[in-house]
Amino acid sequence: MKIQVHVIISGRVQGVWYRANTKKKAEELGLTGWVKNTVDGNVEAVFEGDESIVHEMIAWCRVGPPLAQVADVKITRKPGGGEFTDFVVLPD
Repeated sequence: MKIQVHVIISGRVQGVWYRANTKKKAEELGLTGWVKNTVDGNVEAVFEGDESIVHEMIAWCRVGPPLAQVADVKITRKPGGGEFTDFVVLPD
């Protein structure tokens, strides 16, 4: 079953290649959606794909790339509707 989740990742997640590594991991898993930095220092993302794969991506987000220090990941589940065709990094 396909799902879509909206996540907010907080902690030391900007300036540590979090977005680039998120894009790489999402593409490896075959997910679609987007990732971006927020003005308050967090990283925001939407992932869409098979439920088990999305959960794998969320588990990755809880750790992030080597220099990240993730404090929290807030998740909001949304109906998955084939809204995206690829995974992109959005501008700040």
